[in-house]
This record gives sequence, C-alpha cells and structure tokens, in this order.
Amino acid sequence: MECVFDFLLTEPPAPAADSVAAAWARHRAVAARFATPLDAAVAGGYSADRIGYAFLSGYQEALRALLPALPEGPGALAATEEGGGHPAAIRTALTGADGAWTVSGTKTFATLGSAARWLVVIASAGATPEGRNRLRAVLVASAGPGVTVTDRPPLPFAPEIPHATVVFDGAPATVLPGDGYADVLKPFRTVEDVHVLGAALGWLVRVGRGSGWPAPMIERLLAAVASVRGIDLTHASAPGTHIALGGVYAEFGRIVADSEPLWELAGTEITARWARDRPLFEVAGRVRAQRLATAWRAVDSAVGN
Repeated sequence: MECVFDFLLTEPPAPAADSVAAAWARHRAVAARFATPLDAAVAGGYSADRIGYAFLSGYQEALRALLPALPEGPGALAATEEGGGHPAAIRTALTGADGAWTVSGTKTFATLGSAARWLVVIASAGATPEGRNRLRAVLVASAGPGVTVTDRPPLPFAPEIPHATVVFDGAPATVLPGDGYADVLKPFRTVEDVHVLGAALGWLVRVGRGSGWPAPMIERLLAAVASVRGIDLTHASAPGTHIALGGVYAEFGRIVADSEPLWELAGTEITARWARDRPLFEVAGRVRAQRLATAWRAVDSAVGN
C-alpha cells in the first residue's frame, strides 16, 4: 500500500473523466492502492478533474468506511423523505414474513441517483414501546423489482453528480446489522464530512501542483490532509470528534480564502468550475454548525461550565 502524501506530491494528474461511470472506474483503480477508505478518498479526489468527481470519491469511501461489507459498485444512502431526514420523519416501511424482507415508501433525495447500483435505505420497523421510530438500514438493488428511480434536475453546483427520487413498492431488502439511526444514519453525516473534505483537499493539491502554486500552500494542504486523517471515526458521535472536525473545517476555510489570489494561475475553465461548485461545501454547513454547538454544550456540561 502506498503513502498518500507521496502520491499527492508525485502522481501525474489523470485526464478528465466524461461521466460518473468513468470517474468511478478511475476511483476504484486508484483506491485499490491504499489501505484505508480515507486515503482512498484523498487519492480519488486528487485523481478527479473536478470537485464533483472528488465528491464522488469521498462519498463512496464514506459509505465503505461505515459499512465495509457493501457490494462492489457505486452506491447511495437513501434517507431523506418528504418530511426531511430526521428519524421521526422516516415513513418508508420495512416488513418481513418467512425470513424475507421488503421495503415500501418514497425517498425524495438520494445522492448519485440512477448511477447507484445499490441503496442503503433507512426504513422504519415500527415504533418502540416509548413511541419512537425504530429504524433499520437495509440494502436494496437499485435495478431490482419494486424500485423506481427518477433523477431530479441537476443542482447548480457539481451538476455531474445526479440526485434522484426513489419509490419502493415491496422491494426485496437485506437487513443490515445494528440500529439504523445510531449505527448508520447518525454517524454517516460525520463520516461523510471527513471523507468528502479529504477528497476535496486531494483535488486542491492536484490544482495547486498543476497550476504552480507556491510550496508553502501545498504544504498547508498536506497538513490539512494529515489533520483529517487524525479524526477518530471510531467515535464518530463523540463531542470531541465534532469539535476537532470543526477546527479542521475552519482551517479548510482559511486555506480556501488564502488561495484566492492563486486561482488566476489555474486557468479560466478550472477557476470558473470551482466558483460554480464551491457551494457544495455549504450544503451541510448549517447542520455541521449545529453539531459543533451541541458538542461544545456537552463538553461544557461535563466539566461543569
């Protein structure tokens, strides 16, 4: 297995990909050279010619970091419904009979859409005695019976990455181990943040090397990669993890701001695409800020402040 830092500094940049399928094939070839999903995400981001395909690398490796036994091929987490992604809003129902399980319901926003071969679906298995939604995560083939995938209009940023509405009508499902909320839905947002940030940093190294950015900026990018690699995802829901991740994202923001004068070296096409796609990092910003504030309250309460 390779050293990701040496890879970032010496690997020739790959040519542009013309589709999600081509970007996925490239990612898998690069990912096989690294021992961890996070290093694979960073390397995949470097190998991408645009931030949308870097996101693809980070998103896929986040899924595999959380659920290592997932099948081959790109996949998607399907959680969001008409009422949102909160556990209480999940209405997609999981039912079972004679050892066979099916899901029925509608997910309104599944990242990767029709490009996904399989879906990790968050479904309700009924209510607990306390009246809470009992959630399970199940695996469903996107091209299987009872599944209808309808791509949504492209987003204004990273439009190469499709998103879809998915309707399940008695679709065969394989129930995954653990609690759907505590073991999958809740930690995934943090795991995704880490892997997507790692991929974005890898992509920025590619831009910086190709554009002749000064060595101190490349060093800062690699230092940020090192910080991302230090996040303890074995405790993805711990307050300290969220606080550390908040600090890493703050440094990423400073790097982006400090790199502004350097983008004129990158060329018109790359710079314009970056300006278009930067809002990608704002999508989860509000939720990330809420998690950070909650983490600080938990720490302050624990130490009696």
